[in-house]
Amino acid sequence: MDIGIEDRNGAGPLSVKAACATPEAVVTHAELMRAFEAFKAENDDSVKEIAKKGVADVVSTDKLARIETAIATHTKALETLSLRDARPLLDGERKGSASERMSEHKAAFLTYVRSGESSGLKALESKALSVGSNADGGYLVPDEVETTIGRRLATVSPIRALAGSRTVSSDIYKKPFMTSGPAVGWVGETDARPQTATPVLAELSFPAMELYAMPAATASLLDDSAVNIEEWLAGEVEQAFAEQEGTAFVTGDGVGKPKGFLAYPTVAQSAWSWGNIGHIATGAAGAFPASNPSDVLIDLIYAVAAGYRQNAVFVMNRKTQAAVRKFKDAQGNYLWSPPAAPYGKATLIGFPLADAEQMPDVAANSLSVAFGDFGRGYLVVDRAGVRVLRDPYSAKPYVLFYTTKRVGGGVQDFNAIKVLKFAAS
Repeated sequence: MDIGIEDRNGAGPLSVKAACATPEAVVTHAELMRAFEAFKAENDDSVKEIAKKGVADVVSTDKLARIETAIATHTKALETLSLRDARPLLDGERKGSASERMSEHKAAFLTYVRSGESSGLKALESKALSVGSNADGGYLVPDEVETTIGRRLATVSPIRALAGSRTVSSDIYKKPFMTSGPAVGWVGETDARPQTATPVLAELSFPAMELYAMPAATASLLDDSAVNIEEWLAGEVEQAFAEQEGTAFVTGDGVGKPKGFLAYPTVAQSAWSWGNIGHIATGAAGAFPASNPSDVLIDLIYAVAAGYRQNAVFVMNRKTQAAVRKFKDAQGNYLWSPPAAPYGKATLIGFPLADAEQMPDVAANSLSVAFGDFGRGYLVVDRAGVRVLRDPYSAKPYVLFYTTKRVGGGVQDFNAIKVLKFAAS
């Protein structure tokens, strides 16, 4: 069938200008495009072979699997290059003398990290409580390092990159949300104005939970003045934070961690109500439909209201992508497209596709594909401040840095996100 959806490849916040790409990224992108062309040709031949003989050729199947592996490898390489080249510079990497770059807090913090000397931070604590230690010990990192950690997390954590975000100073963020607006109507100039219904508000609550990482350093690394300690610390904690966040934002149960969007109750879209995530069933347990499998993806797209489709994104893991990569429209065009630019995103039916490995594999009753405007649908709440506690005793001769931040999250608009359920109904 003719899908008739506007091509959105490269649109929205996920796109990156090709002009910013490094030569390495350009070469990798070209290899990905060649691999995808080879995939299309081999897959078309395989389909013809099955139609002719009723069974797939073993050699063709093996070749197709190798090509798919190459596509996944090149895609992963592009993502890695994108992360590396998108990382912002810390102040310590910029030009200028050290005395000009460092604030009083930063200088005291670096002294504490390198040597354990905390008198400078304690002196600042007496001046401003916001710099001091909490009941569990530890000191706030400088604002520049905290900002860098936040930016990197948004780069490496797929849901954080898509979701809305708020930074708060308390342990919980509450917001009212209008589930139904006030009644309105047309009236003539002299007509009576009957009283309208009042809006219905729901209070959404997002507590910030503690997330921690504990990188270790050797004494020689800390003594080496050429080592940028801020850069090292941010780089060490970002991956640990991102992995834990990524799982929590998708499947977290809300107990001691954010509540993931798949942890909310789901109901058939035809019976959707506020507080639930609407789902579209594939009609086959643990699989896409045998005929016209892409139709359920079209149904999923149009289950999302028009106002949310403008910035909508598909979210799934690599295994599910491998399945949808074979889907075609009525004209024989593949619905999955590789990134149009080295730092772009793959698209599915014209919409950006986010790779979230935390999404479940296709199985009976699984919710393996999500679609919607995650910027409006899901909210990430960060409590201001990242704390570091230096521990030179627990793992001698290494020095541990117990690093904590408080993060919350949950669905804020149940209209904005829909999921595909791999079930008969």
